[in-house]
Amino acid sequence: MTSKKSATLAVRAGINSDKHHGAVIPAMHLSTTYALKGFNEKRQFDYSRTGNPTRATFGQAIADLEQGAVGIVTSTGMSAVHLICQLLNTKDSIVIPHDCYGGSYRLFTHLAKRGQFKVIVVDQNNEKALADALSTKPKIVLLESPSNPLLRLVDIEKVTKQCHTVGALVAVDNTFLSPLLQQPLLLGADIVFHSTTKYINGHSDVVGGVLVTKDKTLGEELAWWANCIGITGSPFDSYLALRGLKTLPVRMKQHQINADHVADYLKSHDAIEAVYFPGFTDHPGHEVAKRQQSGFGAMMSFEIKGGVEAVKILFRKLELFTLAQSLGGVESLISHPSTMTHAGMEIEAQIAAGISQSLVRISVGIEDIDDIIRDLGQALSASQL
Repeated sequence: MTSKKSATLAVRAGINSDKHHGAVIPAMHLSTTYALKGFNEKRQFDYSRTGNPTRATFGQAIADLEQGAVGIVTSTGMSAVHLICQLLNTKDSIVIPHDCYGGSYRLFTHLAKRGQFKVIVVDQNNEKALADALSTKPKIVLLESPSNPLLRLVDIEKVTKQCHTVGALVAVDNTFLSPLLQQPLLLGADIVFHSTTKYINGHSDVVGGVLVTKDKTLGEELAWWANCIGITGSPFDSYLALRGLKTLPVRMKQHQINADHVADYLKSHDAIEAVYFPGFTDHPGHEVAKRQQSGFGAMMSFEIKGGVEAVKILFRKLELFTLAQSLGGVESLISHPSTMTHAGMEIEAQIAAGISQSLVRISVGIEDIDDIIRDLGQALSASQL
């Protein structure tokens, strides 16, 4: 059979797989346990924490999209991050970006304080700093590209080759782009993971995660740990996320169309000091993004004139944008990274990462673009009075 394009894989995941009734849409299996054929005769599934048909269908769908060997569905995005930690022993170290998601930073640094492993926080675009970190021969290097919230880019292929020369595994957070816009395993990475809460599900009604490995043996090891520590995703959440996945291709197209308009509007607005969006030709990572992504995504952040007081007015005046955590839903969301998504980072770490009090992050939804621009315009104008 000829290989299928990503959009087709997303739409067709699980379709026509029911051998019993011919249901077009895959069924949701809520059973917690499954009957053995006989004494010590297990079927494919025996207990839902270990394996579940609905979860397996969803996991395979993401593995196919990422062109990996094993897909492991977890209860949350942070569960997927925590699962990576199971590969580390007390003498091992992991290199993480200085500007990664605040929840990831908090998890790694706090587990390191408990002595579970060592963590090295580094600006991965600083070649000397990265080389120094790699010289310690870390077990794992975590990449986040584009980064949250400043949309910095890492050359995944280049950095992965450097990591592999010292024997390090490379894990990439692909949440901001989804498998439709970036496939890190094809760039050499060993592990790719997502918060499926975001674009993959796309409707802000499921919390979940997924991790995909390029190597089957590594995937089986991580699947064993996922079962062991009990972080596998629920069948119901897997069913909803699989349903959301089927509209991912059309959603991402509209997200990006809207984001291009919003980025251009913000860049030309007098209230804005700076806009961070890889789609701009003057963005430091623009050429890298063009090379390793098939789109620029729909996330961006900006600095507003007037500091935190202007930010407060902006949030109060917005009518269409919702001030809330998360991203990637069909609705437009806005947040203040310093006090929200990255509140788990010490203020010194925020400053080092470039996260200021005047920084605002937006997830551009798929509402009518004229309404989105109109709402931003009136709120930005009010913030400067």
